[in-house]
Amino acid sequence: MPLLEPHPAAFPVDPPTDPDDWEMVAAHDWAAFAEVTEVGDHWQVPGWGPGTRAYYWLVTVPESAFAGQVAQLQSAIRQLPYDPIPDGGMHLTLGRVGTVGDTDPTALHELLSAARTGLPPAFNLTAGPITASRGAVRYSVAPWTPVLTLHEHLARMTAAHRLGPMKPSSRLRPHIGIAYSSRRWPAADVRSVLAPMRALPTTTVRVEAVDLVAMRRERRAYRWDIVGTLCLPESD
Repeated sequence: MPLLEPHPAAFPVDPPTDPDDWEMVAAHDWAAFAEVTEVGDHWQVPGWGPGTRAYYWLVTVPESAFAGQVAQLQSAIRQLPYDPIPDGGMHLTLGRVGTVGDTDPTALHELLSAARTGLPPAFNLTAGPITASRGAVRYSVAPWTPVLTLHEHLARMTAAHRLGPMKPSSRLRPHIGIAYSSRRWPAADVRSVLAPMRALPTTTVRVEAVDLVAMRRERRAYRWDIVGTLCLPESD
């Protein structure tokens, strides 16, 4: 697994002691959010503006895997200034490849072809409990090792095709979001709503593929078109 390092732009800034221990990851995420005094406006994140479209590696996650839990959680935070992820929009972000318009489509397809070789095997993730960051409500996930291994492969192949660069694997903090903060708000209000929801059962998510997508923003939501899909091999 790539070495995880503290980074001020990551959340949590410090990685968990054991990123493959589900209970430790969940506790670490919640403890990090306990130190946040105010959530910010996610839509003011640098790198996006009117009309921005960008290529990303994503693991898409079916909402049906959570058996109605996502709708329950989004209903619980309706009183807070959060924009829920739309149907079909759940995902785990792995990295940005480049902006549409500045990226050669031929290089993208060559990347897709080359990245099929050496892919790590499919894996399971435990998703939950619910937690939050400085700009989103999200699920903790574990183990991190297979996610980081996949990220490292994609980052290496992306750089080899003179695309990206993606953020280093050492800065990745895997998670699955369900809503984005739309303005500044006291974090204590968010914690008081989320705390009782942390007792909801976890979900097992099977990761069998990764998508290269062209992402855009529409009405405070992320939408995308799939450029290509890489299917992860089953382990022997």
